[in-house]
Amino acid sequence: MNNLDGIVVFSLTRSKALTEEICKYLEIEEGKIEVKHFADGEILVQPNQSVRGKRVFIVQSTCTPVTESLMEILICIDACKRASACEINVITPYYGYGRQDRKAKPRQPITAKLVADLLQAAGAHRVVTIDLHATQVQGFFNIPTDDLTAMPMLGKYFRDKELKDVVVVSPDHGGTTRARGLANELNAPLAIIDKRRPQPNVAIAANVIGDVKGKNVIVVDDIVDTAGSLVAACNLLKEKGANEIYCAITHGIFSGPALERIKVSPIKEMVVTNTIELPKQVMQENDKIVVLSIANLLAKLIDAITNNNPVSYVYEIFRNTKNS
Repeated sequence: MNNLDGIVVFSLTRSKALTEEICKYLEIEEGKIEVKHFADGEILVQPNQSVRGKRVFIVQSTCTPVTESLMEILICIDACKRASACEINVITPYYGYGRQDRKAKPRQPITAKLVADLLQAAGAHRVVTIDLHATQVQGFFNIPTDDLTAMPMLGKYFRDKELKDVVVVSPDHGGTTRARGLANELNAPLAIIDKRRPQPNVAIAANVIGDVKGKNVIVVDDIVDTAGSLVAACNLLKEKGANEIYCAITHGIFSGPALERIKVSPIKEMVVTNTIELPKQVMQENDKIVVLSIANLLAKLIDAITNNNPVSYVYEIFRNTKNS
């Protein structure tokens, strides 16, 4: 790593293990901070070391409970601003409320924009995230925003597996660009599932556009939540003659019946990143789930920001090295 003097990396309550791993890569001590939740739900965040004149990095995914996680970030930003930090960078690998990026029906909010406004109003100077649900959410910010992608890391994982006759599948039309990114990493063809969503967390997989018969398929998406639409897509692929079915997902939310659905599905491997930390029990009870760490990616990003280097260089670690 280059010169990292003058930076502090704080972890809040949702990304502790990830932050610890990031700091190991950076070879620095994790910042000392205290997060208290009072009996009525009120939150207090207080750095236990000086941040005056420091470049601060706050690491926290806004995952379950989403609003509480967001409030911790906002209060931490305010605490650092009032303690005279020179720059406040928010690293939120999973950007909660990112799915509310437009008015799909009359009188709906655009909450992804509201969250962007809140982060800026609190005093954030930069926001870093990974695989936003909709890339145009970057345009909701008037501060630098780095939307990294896990596709090079996922591509490296599947290249190392040396699968034959691979087809990358997008589970819907909206994810085609993301799936094409992985297809380019693997030099593989692309297929698309025609999916209709009559209501939230309910989806109907209608048809497959492309040839998957006798192929090993990799279904790519940014989020797996209840896994209903993903499993429906995998069942359809099996009906269309797909051989082995893998899933490459950035954010593993795994709400409600998700884990049980995956367990009994035709999915051979569910590969996710640790943007959202999974309890050890999940790994023990479901051997289909494989977790890849984004810690090195984020460590390289912090190094690039601190030393004014191009952020695009962070992906080089997945081009020529083996997965650990």
